[in-house]
Amino acid sequence: MTQADGRKDPPAFGEAFRQELEELLAWRRDVRRFRTDPVAEADMLDLLRLACLAPSVGNAQPWRFVRVRSAELRASLARHVDLENQLAAAAYDDEAAAAYAALKLHGLREAPELLAVFADEHPEAGRGLGRRTMPETLCYSTVLAIHTLWLAARARGIGIGWVSILDPATVAALLRVEPSWRLVGLLCVGYPQAQDDVPELARQGWQARLDWTLFVSER
Repeated sequence: MTQADGRKDPPAFGEAFRQELEELLAWRRDVRRFRTDPVAEADMLDLLRLACLAPSVGNAQPWRFVRVRSAELRASLARHVDLENQLAAAAYDDEAAAAYAALKLHGLREAPELLAVFADEHPEAGRGLGRRTMPETLCYSTVLAIHTLWLAARARGIGIGWVSILDPATVAALLRVEPSWRLVGLLCVGYPQAQDDVPELARQGWQARLDWTLFVSER
């Protein structure tokens, strides 16, 4: 329906949709084990389009997506992350280091698509609205775009793995991006080998999901 001033009527989301949305949230997983079959180009473009529907401070739309298509760059990123993982493991005691080493922490070599997501810290759009005292909201906005992408992908049976054990400056240098772009996430994208409603780190005994009420307080 369209209103007299030309605006569309807002949709009414019923109980069935709300239940499906809750299931989508519960089944969104950080995927590390990917099949190698490709994601259709039309699906990738649609996911990127939907990601850009995310809210952003001042409507600045600071997200910048870099699709890593070069096999050489992919290999360099994988080697870098492997090195950072070794350094991270060395910071744990022997027992925790062994548990850490047993975890699969990225799918950079297997996932058919790699996305590096940056926040432009000086975007022309938005004209600075809403971020004078909290410039980090540009990164927060980019995280919302990643989450939007993640949910849209999961709704299509496509998995995403967020790789964070890395040096942002090294990744930015490898990808030769603009100096004002700040790395927010390196994402593996593809079809998961298996799906589960329990996070892999919980299944591996690293960390269970805590009771949500622990995170809510009142003043």
